[in-house]
Order: sequence, then structure tokens, then C-alpha cells
Amino acid sequence: MVVRYKNNWIPTKTLEEMSGTTYDVLIVGSGPGGGAVLQRLCELWKNQGAKKIGILEMGDKLFHSHSLNIPTQNVNTARDVLLPDNSTVIGERLPQFSGARMIYALGGRSLFWNAATPRPIQSELNKWPIHRQELNVYYGMAEKLLHVTTDFAKGSSMQDRMLRRLHAGGILEAADMPLAFDMTPSRQGEVHSNPWYSSINALAAAQFDRPYDLAVNAYVSRVLTGNGTVSGVEVFSADKKKHTIRAKNVVVSASTLETPRLLLNSGIQGPAIGRYLTGHVSIIAIGTVSRRQFSDRLGNLAILKFETDESPYQIQILGPDQYFSYQQFEDKVLKDQLMVVYASFGRVESRPENRVYIDPSARDEFGVPLQQVQYSLSNSDRQTADKVAQGIRRSAAAMGVTLDESTLTLRPPGSDMHEACTCRMGEDPATSSTNRYGQIHGVQGLYVADNSVLPTLTAAGPVLSNTALAIRLADNIARQ
Repeated sequence: MVVRYKNNWIPTKTLEEMSGTTYDVLIVGSGPGGGAVLQRLCELWKNQGAKKIGILEMGDKLFHSHSLNIPTQNVNTARDVLLPDNSTVIGERLPQFSGARMIYALGGRSLFWNAATPRPIQSELNKWPIHRQELNVYYGMAEKLLHVTTDFAKGSSMQDRMLRRLHAGGILEAADMPLAFDMTPSRQGEVHSNPWYSSINALAAAQFDRPYDLAVNAYVSRVLTGNGTVSGVEVFSADKKKHTIRAKNVVVSASTLETPRLLLNSGIQGPAIGRYLTGHVSIIAIGTVSRRQFSDRLGNLAILKFETDESPYQIQILGPDQYFSYQQFEDKVLKDQLMVVYASFGRVESRPENRVYIDPSARDEFGVPLQQVQYSLSNSDRQTADKVAQGIRRSAAAMGVTLDESTLTLRPPGSDMHEACTCRMGEDPATSSTNRYGQIHGVQGLYVADNSVLPTLTAAGPVLSNTALAIRLADNIARQ
């Protein structure tokens, strides 16, 4: 006898049930941005029972937490087996963005991200259409939600010695890497079983504040508007049945590649929608160092060489071997030569010709036009890539690490999974898609809350900025 259980670790509703409700806020997408909007609204409206919040996820329920929290996984298996088995390489049909990979599931790519959470460089934030003091407040709120800490490698002799070597080598911007990792111990009945952050944490925090409606396998095909105001969405269920869900506010958090596709297929007007696609020039290099240089209390390695105005890139320095993060059940076997990984990301110019657009000749299973990407690196971007390679060499030399030069190759565009800016916020509708609160220019109640809304992408990964702007967006909706 085959028994099929409901996989019901989070309450869900059908689209039929949700179509009978008019929502105050309807969120499309459950990644970090959508999760942060949901969590903040449920916190603000904790005691306002009349408020109706809904969230739609295109994929199904997959994991109940970040992949590195699963007892059977470590960084190697999560990267090499679990991620390929549970993701879609959409770069296969995007030749100019060939490294692109999506995870269509509850939590999205936050189920697999490496959780590095540095703030963007201040000189770039000063150009954003938000006052620096206000941004500082929301970055603080995002860091609290994500449990950002710099203590992940605290007490590691390898961490301490390598940091000293980097500083002695003149790389003064190297420091303990900030990570979205909850280091609070479980005690007195309070459980902290999901230390690596994914937006499942935000969905859980929201659920314990107030009820909301969640539908999975819900394919939103169109945002519905009229007279300059949003009215809801058109959405398909897995059996291709179409539903209309009404909402006073719609927050789209479908991803940098999917959000402009949805807006353009909905007839939303805006010359900047889909433009300014930005990623990183990325190199992941490997080196080795003798274990005999360190004490028996080796520990792990989690260092970040922060971006500066002079060096527009960051380097995450991780190790040794797979022991940056590993399960308590594993025997920690360290060889004489320890592997050190340099995961580096360089800033790319934000240019309008780099864009996501609709290809009417290619349609998905629901008959909706797919997106296509136009993307290239400028001469300045290629110079930054050269600086990234030189920065890795300089860091390895300072640390006494023997670098494998054959690994110093540029990864295909999109491989970093940091793409951003296709619906960026700004004051001018000619060069931005949303206003300073993430609302689409000219459409009351229609918002964007994923990486696409970032005004620019620095060398820092986008999740912390996305989360900060999403919390701020929720506050703005609540004030309305």
C-alpha cells in the first residue's frame, strides 16, 4: 500500500479558497523579500484581526529550512547534489546570462544561499533615494531578522592567524565575515533549530504573530490593474485552472528575472522595467596551506575582504576543506594540506542596455511569454574582473596559501545568483521602475520587493539590502 502524506508543516489554502477573499496585501513570491514583507506586516498587524494578508508561491513546499540545517547535508552535498536536484538552470535558454539558476519552491534561493550579509559600501548607499539615517535603521532591522553575527568562526586559531596575516599584508579591510546565522543556544524549551537563515524563518515568525493565507503551486500570470490602481492578480493552479484573487495592494517578489517578466506581460508601462540588469563578475578560486602552521585547535575559516572605493570587489575566504560548515555527526578529518576557498564578487556597471525583455515567440506551459536576457560586460567590468583576480592573488600570498592558478577563471554571467536592479527604485520614471518605497510609478498599490528593486548593486550580495527595503516597504503600506 502506498501512503501519501500531506507534507503539511505549514498551513496552505487552495486558490479556490483564496479567490473568495479580498486581501489588504497580496504577496507574489516567498523568497527573502516576500518573506520579510510578510513577517513585518504580521508583526505590525498582530492585533488587527480584520486585516487580510495572502502570499502566493509558484513552486511547492520543498524543505522546512535552509539546506545546511538538514542533518544529512553539509556544504559539499548541499552544493553538489541537493542544489542541482532542486533547481532549474534557466541559463540554458538565456545565452548571454548562461549561469542563471532558479529555485521554484517555498523559500526560493534562500534555501541555498551562503548567508554572507555585509552591508553595501556607504559611498554607494549615499546615491540611493533614501536618507542614510533611515537606511541605517532598516539595515539594523534586517540584521536583527536575519540574526547577523560576526562570531561564526570566533575562537578559531586558523581564523585569528589568517586575519593577522592579511592585515600584516596591507589588506586592512579583511574582517570576520558577517553571516545570517542564529548562534542562540536552545535552552529552557526555546528551540533554535534553524540557525542558517532562509525565508522559511520569516514565514514562521509571521505565522506565530497572526494568520495569513498561503497557496503553493500558484502560478501568477498577470497583475490586474485599472485606472492606475492595482486590483489583484490572475493565477493558475497546477491543473491549469485560472483564478482571480483580489487585493488592495500587490507586492511582487518573484525575482530579478521573473518580476519584470510578470509586469511586462501584465501591460504595466514603464521605460525602465526590465532594464539595468546587474550581476557580479565572479571568480571562485582554490588554494592550499600546510596544516602544520596552526595549532590543534584549528577551527574554521570565515573571513570577508570587504569592498572599498579603491577595490570594488569583496572576497569571501572559507575553509578549511568542507569544514566552513559541517554536521556534528561527521568525523573531522584534516589532511596535511588544507583547502582554502576564495569566493569573490566584483561590482558591475548598471547599464540600461543590460535588460530582461519578453520573447513572444517562446511561451511556457501556461501560454505565457517567457523572458529573454540581453547582457554583456563593459570594458570597466572586465577591468574589475582583473582586479578581482589580482585581489585573490594578493590575499593568498599574504595568508601563505598556494593558489591554484587554473581556478582563476571568470564564471558565466548569472552564476553568482546575485542579479538585481531590473525594477530599480528612484525619483525619475525614465530611469527607474518604482518610487523610493518600491511602488511602481503610476500604479497605486503595486509594489516590488525583491532584488530587482535595488537602485544599484555593490560588490555585496543583495539579500540584506533586499530584506531592509522589504521591511521598509511593509512599514509604508501599514502607514497607508
